[in-house]
Order: sequence, then C-alpha cells, then structure tokens
Amino acid sequence: MDKFKTEEKLPLITKNSYPHQQIAIDHNQRKSTTISNLKPRVAGKFIFIGEEKFYIKGVSYGAFRPDEIGNEYQDKKRIEKDFKQMCQNGINTVRIPHTSPPRHLLDIAAKHGLKVMIGLSAEQYVGYLIDTDKKIDLFSIIREKLEACKNHSALLCISIGNEIPASMVRWIGKRKVEKYLKSIYNFVKREIPESIVTYVNYPTTEYLDLSFLDILSFNVYLESKDKLEPYLYRLQNLAGNRPLLMGEIGLDSMRNGLYNQAESLNWQIDTVFDSGCLGLIIFSWTDEWYRGEEEVSDWAFGLTTREREPKPSLIAVKDAFERNPFQKTSNWPLVSVIVCVYNGYSTIRECLMGIEKLNYPSYEVIVVDDGSTDNTHELVSAFDVRLIRTSNNGLSHARNLGLRSSKGEIIAYIDSDAYPDQDWLSYLVQEFKNSDFAAIGGPNVSPGNLGFKASCVNYGPGSPTHVLYDDRTAEHIPGCNMAFKKSSLEKIGGFDPLFRIAGDDVDICWRFQEIGEKIGFSPSALVWHHRRKTISSYWKQQYFYGKAEAFLEKKWPKKYNEFGHRTWQGKIYGDGMAFFDSLSHKRIYGGIWGTAPFQSVYEIAQNHMFSFCLMPEWYLLIAFCFTLSLFGFIWPSLFLFAIVGLILCAIPMTVIIPPILKINTTPHDIGNRIKKFAFHSTVLFLFTIQPLARLLGRISSDLTPWRRYGATYFSQGLNRKFSVWTESWLSPEVRLEALEKDLEEINPSIMRGGDFDRWDIGVKGGAFGGIKLLMASEDHPKGNQYLRYRLTPYVSKFSIYSLAVAFSLVVFSSLDGGLSAAILFLSLLLILVGRIYWDICTASGCCAAAIKKQKHAK
Repeated sequence: MDKFKTEEKLPLITKNSYPHQQIAIDHNQRKSTTISNLKPRVAGKFIFIGEEKFYIKGVSYGAFRPDEIGNEYQDKKRIEKDFKQMCQNGINTVRIPHTSPPRHLLDIAAKHGLKVMIGLSAEQYVGYLIDTDKKIDLFSIIREKLEACKNHSALLCISIGNEIPASMVRWIGKRKVEKYLKSIYNFVKREIPESIVTYVNYPTTEYLDLSFLDILSFNVYLESKDKLEPYLYRLQNLAGNRPLLMGEIGLDSMRNGLYNQAESLNWQIDTVFDSGCLGLIIFSWTDEWYRGEEEVSDWAFGLTTREREPKPSLIAVKDAFERNPFQKTSNWPLVSVIVCVYNGYSTIRECLMGIEKLNYPSYEVIVVDDGSTDNTHELVSAFDVRLIRTSNNGLSHARNLGLRSSKGEIIAYIDSDAYPDQDWLSYLVQEFKNSDFAAIGGPNVSPGNLGFKASCVNYGPGSPTHVLYDDRTAEHIPGCNMAFKKSSLEKIGGFDPLFRIAGDDVDICWRFQEIGEKIGFSPSALVWHHRRKTISSYWKQQYFYGKAEAFLEKKWPKKYNEFGHRTWQGKIYGDGMAFFDSLSHKRIYGGIWGTAPFQSVYEIAQNHMFSFCLMPEWYLLIAFCFTLSLFGFIWPSLFLFAIVGLILCAIPMTVIIPPILKINTTPHDIGNRIKKFAFHSTVLFLFTIQPLARLLGRISSDLTPWRRYGATYFSQGLNRKFSVWTESWLSPEVRLEALEKDLEEINPSIMRGGDFDRWDIGVKGGAFGGIKLLMASEDHPKGNQYLRYRLTPYVSKFSIYSLAVAFSLVVFSSLDGGLSAAILFLSLLLILVGRIYWDICTASGCCAAAIKKQKHAK
C-alpha cells in the first residue's frame, strides 16, 4: 500500500489557507451582467456571452400557418405573449427550426431577454445536388435570410439545416453532402464572421463528418434513460472539444399522457445536463404546428396547448431548468486542488486566478513548489493557497506531497500551465457521484489566440490526450486534468517517484486498472492547457516523453511489443490525433435498405504499414539505408540505398500531408495562402521531428530495438525439456501462476499465451528472440503430480526481417562480384544469428531458474 510513500517529514508549509467554503451554494447564481449587446462566442465545450457562461434552455417555436401572402411569424401580439410566458418559465432560447424569422421576432425576443436560434433550411435545397439541370442561386437565398438577423443582439446561433433524410444522403453520397453543408457553413462565416454556426443532425445520419461546425447539434428522441445517457456520451466523443447541443428532445402527450410527458422531460433535462451538454431545445412550445401546408393535429408535443394553456410538462420543465446544470444540494464533498509547479512563473498566475473563479462550494488549493529557481513561490504567496516548498525531487514526489497534506475526499490535479473552466470541479464531482469510478479525467484544450507556433503545436503529435475504452470509461487520462478518490489513491500508495518529469499519469492509470478499479471521463470537466510555444520547447518535451516511455517499458514490459511500443486498447482522442483516422478502413452501418435508426461509422481495420512508418524506429531504418549507401565504394550497387532512404523519407509524408491539409482551424483566422502554407508546413515539420525526439529520448534510456532482458541468466541448448515430481497436488492454473510470479522476479518481460496459442508463458531474452513455455500435468495416486515443461525457442519478427535483409545482401553482392561487400554482410548475418541465439539462451536460462525454484518449492 505504501510502496511509493517516502518516510521524510513534510516540507515547510509557508502559507495556510482554509478551504474555499460556500456551503450549499446555488450553482445557477451567476454574475448579473448585462449581456444583451454582447456577441455570443464558443469557448471549448460552452458558449459565453461576455464572461458569463450561457447554458441553452430552449424550446422550438413553430412553424405556424403563414399569412395570406405566405409570410410566417407575423402575429406580433401572439409572439409577444408567448415570449413573455417563456421568460416567466425559465426558458432563455427560442429555436426557429426551418426558416429565418422576420426581424421583429428577434426584437421581441431581445425585449424579453431571449436568444434566438434560426434555421436556413439547407435540407430543402439538397435535391438540387441530384437535379443539376434545375439551378438555383442558393447563396443568394441564404444571404437574403441572413439579412433579417444580421448584427441583431438576440441572435444566438445559426443552424444551416435540419435532418437531411438518410435516403437522400445515401443517394447523393456522404462526402458530397458533407461538402454541400461545409460550403454553406463557409458562406455564412464570410457573411457574419462572428456567428456561431451549426447543423442539426440526427442519429440516422450520425456518420456524417461535421467536424467543421462550431457546435455539434443532434435531435434525439429516446424514451429511456438507460438508452439516452450512453448515447449522449457517445455524441460527446463525436463532438470532441466542441459544445454538444440537443437540437430537439420531447414526448408526445397525446399518445403517452400529460403526466408521462412531464415526467419524461424532467429526467431528460437532468440527463442532458449531467452528461455535460451545452443545453437542449424542447420540441415544442405549443401543440400548434403547421407542416406540409396543413395543420398537424395528431401530435401533441407542446408544453402548452394550441390555446397556450400550460400543461403539467411546463411546470416540470421550469423546475428542471431552475435546478440545472447542477442540481441544488448541500452534499458537495471537499475537494483538494493540487498544483505541482517547477519554474512556472510565467503561467502559475493564470492557473491560480482560474482556480479562484471556480463555481464550487467547498475546495482547498495546495501548491507544491518542486524546487523552482524563478521566484515562483513569491508569486504564489500572493494567493489564498497552501504553499509547500521542497527541493527538486520530481513531479511524482510533488504530487505525493500534495496528497499527504490534503484534507479533501477528492484529489484534483491540474498542471501549472493550465487553468480550469469555472465548472471544472462541479463536473468532476458530479461524475464521481453518478458512477463507481476511482479516478476521472477530462479534456484539455489549447486556449485560442496564443501565437502561431503554439497553435501549430496544438495540431502536432504528442500533446496530452485521453484514451477511452468506450464512450465513458478511460484507459488513460492525462496528468494535467485528473481527479481521484483520495481513499483509492492512498490505497495504491500514490505516485511512483521513478517518474520525475512524465509518465506518472500512464503509470497511475495502469496501476488502478491492475487492481480492478475503473477510470472515467467527464467530457465537460475541461481545463485550458497551454501547448509549447516554441519548437525547441516542443522538442524538449517530446524527448522527455521518450525517456518516460523507456521507464514505463521497464516497469510494464507486458504492455509493450517487441519494438518497444505500447498498444492502446482504447481509442486516442485529441486535436493532434485526428489525422490517425486516415490510417483506418471504415464502414457505415446503415441496416437493411438504410433503415437502421442509429447509423454509425465503424473501424474495421488499420493499415499497419502506414502506422509503422510513423514510429520513431522508422528513422533507424532510414539511417540504416543511408549508412549502407556510404559503402558504395566497396560495392557500387549499395549507392542505390540512398534512393531507398529517400523513398522511406517520402512515405510518411504521403500519410501525414493529406490530413494536415484538411485541418479546419488555423491560427489567427488565417486567410491568405502564405500564412496558411506556413501553418501547414510548420505542423508537417512537427510531425517530422516528433518521432526523432522520442527516439533519442528512448535510446538515451536504453529503450532500443537491441535491448536485452535477464542478461545474468544464460543456458545453452534449444528445445529443452524439464520434469518435476511433486507430492503436493495443485491445479495446473495455480502452478502456472506461481511459475509466472517467479519468472517476473527474474525477467519481467513475460507474456501469457492467448486463447488460440499452444503455449502457456512467453519469455523474451531480448528484441531478437525468446522462449515459449508449455506445461503438462500428469495426476498420480495419493495427490502426486508429474509436471513436464517444454521450452521452444521463437524468433521475433524484427529478427526475421533483419535476417532476410542481411541474407539478401549476401546473395546479391556475391552474384554481382562484390566479394568485400559479401564478406561484410556475411559478418553482419552471423552477428544477427549470434544475437538471436544469445537472446534465446538468455530466456531459456530464466525459465530454467524459475522451474528449478518451483522444483525446490514442492
């Protein structure tokens, strides 16, 4: 339990503070700010108006029967009465789903403090993509619709369309529809640059790639919480670092009853906000509805009747809106926010100012200064925090000091170069309350407008990311944004001090999973995390990440393959990881005749060749080719390897460049081609140097393709067999578990046989070869057992490829008359064979020692 705790006394605490206690605070009490003339803006997972976060609590309004000349929303008295009633019931947003309303509707909305979401009806014009002979001036139509709402203070966002039918998408084609919607999005952005633009999708066309939108919006009608909640988490992962809005939810009171409608909307609203959504639109305000040139009379989704009489659902919605996004309760546990800092003078102020603004009733702040030399402690002393100063012992040691001095039930870690969203702790704690997770993380998003290079780094590889097994359960959460139940963290003894700079978060996640604890992910528990602002600092970061990988591989060899790379079981998320989607083959599940209600994209395979060319070891292959070409004076044909090296340099470019060109966001609203070229070139450069930095870091800490395990054990001979007679009967599974434990003490690089393998335990002698052990058990009278062990050597794929290359070079140089080159390559071949034999004998020696230990422990 206390494996990683130190026995030293706590360092001097130079400043004490009491927890930030505002017990039973109402999370819905925000600063009273005049926001009527401020433009809404998207920041991370939310919309802000000024500095105030705006949660959408809306209803759809219309469509209604137009007047005699075909104009909609002309009854100003009715609109005035409806909007006043909405305002009185906690509604703050009106969605006009299928058209752009007249300007007087927005004027009335502004009068009552309502925001308006308008629609441009892109779904009505999609048919012209098929009937190309019938041309319309689509952008002129859209420009005319935008004129009515342009620069209006009541305008919240613009929906370019709503639910293009799945059959039309199948007919036209996924990519063509995406291109169509993106063209409208770009046009709206040119007309109203500061506008927030979305498209309201639905589950049947979930597979559309709408990553260019400012907000991801979905109409979702699910009448069971067990179905709605997991689907919302799925949509959150599709949204990524963008806000998620439920464009429509609702229930028909005509078929389900008035009180069932009220009860359903009550839990749906709670579920939507609990899952971290931006908000929701209820369909609809009234039962009055006009579609297809006729009144709709067989539905009753409204919160009011056609005569605007309130239904029970209106009261339920009012109550639900009042208590959300965070339900009123005094049962909020004390949270200890821990910031570990080393020379963070330039960023720690922003971090602590962000923590001061947290909307959470009870928390304490502990800053651990890990031996800073830049006067960080003087800056921190100006804040109401508990400051612990210590010598520079590394990040994990600092985390443990903070843990030991904490008082909270929950421990939340944030990096000194990050600052939290104001509701960061509320989302983390809410997720703890609603689950059995021992640890929970959240997204880390790069702040905007922080410089050209920092923006480029944000889209480069290697930034902190989360890895998810499914839409809610994590395999890994990054250290810049992670929280733990204190009891669970203490149970495993805190962080391992081995990890001084990086790797501590990976290690702690694996240790939790090793003891059966689960790790969760809260999609809206967001922190703003600064990326490296220079290329040199980015290089240094990736170099140390490479060193951390070496430490992790030594501690967790089972999780690494023969090339020294870990294979994540989950899916990796993050801005810099989006391009890896291009390495996967995908299919769309549509169901028979395209009738499946939930149509998703499924990854069916990954191109491993392209994955390999992005590994750090690819540079070793390139270096090998160019090195061989230097020996062209011995055998001229070797000069050809210079060309091979150039080809190997070009292959990663073919993988990286296409997705980089598709990046939707570029820094500072890049408009001209020169800046855009510079941005793409810089991101490409980062993708080029990152594997090299990782490689050098790995090699410096002995994580190489030629590394060895268990070097002190050596036993000659191949295909060896052992036998043990024992008078103590144990099941074969228990015997193997005991043997596995003994092997781990000798050589930690062991692996278990899989479901289809004819061996029980694999032991690596090095990257070139090892042993596969098989055990057989014979039962004899009186509880005796006769155990047989067979050791079969194996050669790694890396060895096979290396032997094939060396042998080919020997053959071709001999046939071409290059005797000196043939001797050189034959020597190389013999060295490889010798190394393979050495690795096999080393693994065999480890197995023999473990079996001998078993024999003497009868």
